[in-house]
Amino acid sequence: MPESALQQVSRSIELLYRADSGRILATLIRLLGDFDLAEDSMHEAFAAALEHWHKTGIPANPRPWLISTARFKAIDTMRRRGHFDASQQDLVRHLEAQAAQEPQQDEGIEDDRLRLIFACCHPSIPPEAHVALTLREVCGLTTEEIARAFLLRPPTLAQRIVRAKAAIREKGIGFQMPLPQDLPERLSAVLQVIYLVFNEGYSAAAGAEIIRAELTGEAIRLGRLICELLPEPEVMGLLALMLLQESRRAARTSPAGDLVLLEQQDRALWDRAQIAEGIVLVEKSLTSHRFGSYTLQAAIAAVHAEADSAATTDWRQIVMLYNRLAQIQPSPVVELNRAVAIAMCEGHEAGLTLIEGLLARGEMANYHLAHSARADLCRRLGRIAEARSSYRKALTLTQQEPERRFLEERLRHLT
Repeated sequence: MPESALQQVSRSIELLYRADSGRILATLIRLLGDFDLAEDSMHEAFAAALEHWHKTGIPANPRPWLISTARFKAIDTMRRRGHFDASQQDLVRHLEAQAAQEPQQDEGIEDDRLRLIFACCHPSIPPEAHVALTLREVCGLTTEEIARAFLLRPPTLAQRIVRAKAAIREKGIGFQMPLPQDLPERLSAVLQVIYLVFNEGYSAAAGAEIIRAELTGEAIRLGRLICELLPEPEVMGLLALMLLQESRRAARTSPAGDLVLLEQQDRALWDRAQIAEGIVLVEKSLTSHRFGSYTLQAAIAAVHAEADSAATTDWRQIVMLYNRLAQIQPSPVVELNRAVAIAMCEGHEAGLTLIEGLLARGEMANYHLAHSARADLCRRLGRIAEARSSYRKALTLTQQEPERRFLEERLRHLT
């Protein structure tokens, strides 16, 4: 086979791994009941694909091939272990019988990631491990990437994941959907995890790029699955919020990858289909009167989405929504966003006073966006020395390269 064709197969397998390894791994975890065995066998299956597909061609439906191959790799591994652990022989026989009976098809693979999320968010697992385990096992992030995103040392994060896996194994937590009566109480943790996955994709905590589209896309897909399963107001609110935020993706960075703020974005690039879908969902959620913080955040995003320009944005309505959000979910970040909205409708001085009060309390001392917001309002008010000082402080705190370039550019303009 010509070398170029071999390279093409290799690239195709690499793209398949990026796009589908999470789904494949979720199915293998359900079938095998072991995170590490599933991961090892999946990697062996992709290695086998690289060896065989350049001879036979890529199957029309490669996922079932990879799952079947990985399962047989796992059976081989367990047979080898069986020489030392007789208790695994029954499981090996069960997997062999299962593999012989099931046809090679793609059905059910989509729902496996949803089952895996509910397992990762099981109440028996410490809450601080929910996000780490989901990002590692459902979304395929490395331990180092997750640790960097949440400002933790990799060994600390790795221990959380190891303990969570051990809890699933020792407590016999199954990889299936919760019973209907257990679903509502489990839902809150699942929604939080999906939202945090989306946020890491929407604005990466660190690195060379602002956006990780594979994470935002995965979070939205999972949100749709949850919405089909349980169309509660907050589920619709979260999906609406993600769609409305994602609708601006094409306008949030320049062709060179630089950050473009909301007021400078080309709104012609916004995805109108996502906006329309998001607005319908947020309106449905609001009419239920049982909505919460996700719906209110989606309503704020909808006000931005419906404005023709930054100048015509209904900032007073946004302030009202932030007032309501601060009542049901008070947090320094909500207060910061509310202060920015107040600055836009009541004057920069009013907003700056609120932000300086937040910083004085110390809760946002290490939050770069608080210093960046203060710098921007000082710049607008002509307080150049203070603006420079706050931009420099923000620059020391951000770990995202596009944000660093943006802050450095603002400093150059002030100089």
